[in-house]
Amino acid sequence: MNKLPEYIAELSQSVQKLWSLMNPCTLCPRNCGVNRSEKTGYCGIGASPVVSSVGPHFGEESVLVGSSGSGTIFFAGCNLRCIFCQNYDISHQRRGKEITVKQLSEAMLSLAEQGCTNINLVTPSHVASACAAAIEIARKDGLTLPVVYNSGGYDSVETLKLLDGLIDIYMPDMKYSDQQTAGELSDAPNYPEVNFAAVKEMHRQVGDLEIENGIAVKGLLIRHLVLPENLAGSEKIIDFLADEISTSTAINIMDQYHPCYKADEHPKLNRRADHREISDIYDYAALKGLKVIS
Repeated sequence: MNKLPEYIAELSQSVQKLWSLMNPCTLCPRNCGVNRSEKTGYCGIGASPVVSSVGPHFGEESVLVGSSGSGTIFFAGCNLRCIFCQNYDISHQRRGKEITVKQLSEAMLSLAEQGCTNINLVTPSHVASACAAAIEIARKDGLTLPVVYNSGGYDSVETLKLLDGLIDIYMPDMKYSDQQTAGELSDAPNYPEVNFAAVKEMHRQVGDLEIENGIAVKGLLIRHLVLPENLAGSEKIIDFLADEISTSTAINIMDQYHPCYKADEHPKLNRRADHREISDIYDYAALKGLKVIS
């Protein structure tokens, strides 16, 4: 194992372990095995995070926004290759600025000073080491806001276990229940297996979503984007949540899919989901007892 940076060696054992997972990199389920202090792997990002934007965001779920916005930090790069990605310039083209862990912690504190409701880490899976280190540093410097782990849902259980205690709200996507579709649309045929295991671990850590005075303070919140032609396999995902996680699971069933990026390469993706396709999923989630939010 490579020698840890001095400032990382002063942090918790969990953060140190997370940092060591980057060399060779097994931080996410891709298991690239590259030394990220020397080169990049599938995600296209080295040891330091690349940030696209930082600021209050009012387009998130109402329970995250409050009156002052969710304090979002958008990370460039991604461990998925979704051909319909709506943020492809950030995720695939990696638009952003490389920053240090200390600068990341300062960004968190700045968002808190602006009155944001939480710290919302967007697409953090491939930079979980830096995120964990920055959270620890920021908390030592007075950060008390809940931290949201807003991921594509393609997360390693080993990495998640090392984040235990640092994350207050897990908000993963659950994109697909079918391996072939996951392979075709996101270059991740093992996505369903990995995703289901990750969601179980997230729920083990934080439980069902807890809301106080209209604001989420802790727990699991699932995002599920309805795709046309039932490409996402939505009912199987809802069955999993109701049967293996909790009938009190909070889920945002999203209806905003529209063809973009390379969606025209897949004939079934080249249109929006229609009203019936979306309402059927809402109705099924309600039938299974899930807590549908927006």
